[in-house]
Amino acid sequence: MKALQNAIDEITDIASGFGLDFFPMRYEICPADIIYTFGAYGMPTRFTHWSFGKQFHKMKLQYDLGLSQIYELVINSDPCYAFLLNTNSLIQNKLIVAHVLAHCDFFKNNVRFSNTRRDMVESMTATAERIADYEMLYGKDEVEKFLDAILSIQEHIDPSIVRPKLNVNDVEADDKKEQAQPVTPYDDLWSLDKNPSSDNKPSTDKQKKKFPPKPEKDILLFIEENSRELADWQRDILTMMREEMQYFWPQLETKIMNEGWASYWHQRILRELDLTSDEAVEFASLNASVVQPSKQQINPYYLGLKIYEDIEERYNNPTKEMQELGVELNSGREKMFEVREIESDISFIRNYLTKDLVKQEDMYLFEKQGRDYKITDKDYEQVRDQLIHMRVNGGFPFLSVEDGDYMRNGELYLVHSYEGTELNLPYLENVLPYIYQLWGRNVHMETYVEDKKVKYAYDGKRVQRHYL
Repeated sequence: MKALQNAIDEITDIASGFGLDFFPMRYEICPADIIYTFGAYGMPTRFTHWSFGKQFHKMKLQYDLGLSQIYELVINSDPCYAFLLNTNSLIQNKLIVAHVLAHCDFFKNNVRFSNTRRDMVESMTATAERIADYEMLYGKDEVEKFLDAILSIQEHIDPSIVRPKLNVNDVEADDKKEQAQPVTPYDDLWSLDKNPSSDNKPSTDKQKKKFPPKPEKDILLFIEENSRELADWQRDILTMMREEMQYFWPQLETKIMNEGWASYWHQRILRELDLTSDEAVEFASLNASVVQPSKQQINPYYLGLKIYEDIEERYNNPTKEMQELGVELNSGREKMFEVREIESDISFIRNYLTKDLVKQEDMYLFEKQGRDYKITDKDYEQVRDQLIHMRVNGGFPFLSVEDGDYMRNGELYLVHSYEGTELNLPYLENVLPYIYQLWGRNVHMETYVEDKKVKYAYDGKRVQRHYL
């Protein structure tokens, strides 16, 4: 423990010397049961739900069988908490401490985390207590049934950093603006480009106003504010669940960047340590297992690391064209910190995954044809665009509320923004009843199946499909 504490102090000083800026750190050494409990729940303290137990069983079984191992968990908070597995060797913990310090730097400085609550550990503790109180009042089965419905669509929030708030008063204000009297003699000039025929139409309150005024991506917020079915305690739980998802969302948007940043810095920091020959060999083996590429899927640690290294190399040794654009020699490290601050995975890949890097790493697209997997494309743009497509909206379908008063009957009409990837239809048919449970009236979902527009509808009894 004394050697570990000394290593933590040394690594922290080295990280600060490199310019990493992190919250105060708190380290805890925990047995596997605790680590995997935190991993399943996502946090040290959270409400109880059967899905967390299912995830814990899966993760712990893989650990027991030697198929996978979580060496650490780091929590985005101020102070930042890092939980280390008690079976880690000293050199493993040295690598992990350097890794989590870089994660904490990323949490603190990346713009996607700018609206994140830094006291979320305490907030989730309070949420767990309130939900436990509701279980005492309304029954555990009733509360769990409601949580099932929320968790089925929990990813469908609007994670925008800047989001205008729209309410009834805003709509009324817009109506008043249309009826406002001229302020200057020239105000009538603004209406010259309007369709004259539309000006002659008498306005009437009977004309239906669009609700919501424009498609609403934040389905949880829309249901929370407009559902006539929810009791006060249910609306309270929905509010808390949405807040928790807002906390987790930036991590979904920056997975490749975040892991690549941490991998880059744990390598650089440990090179500054005076390691024994045995420690150097063990570090090399562990680091290789973390950042090794895969033939079948993307390893975010490896891809992120390679892009950062490529940025550093290109900006340290800019081409003549880059210098003409203002890029200075040996500005690679400065550029890396800038990228860490302002990008998300989508812009990170789009702006910095170069054609040369795709060729160097032998990246390709593949698909299953019959019983075999076949490489289908190695074109740089196709590879890059597919990676971006996989990261759009955190990898989840893009759904929005098109009409909250469909058929003038208070029914909910949702639209899937189809871009070539179909919804999982069995999943859709199982989720519609949950949305119905939250909304209280018929629910409709517009999507595409085999390139044909289809509407799925649930009326409280069965799911129906209609081609449009």
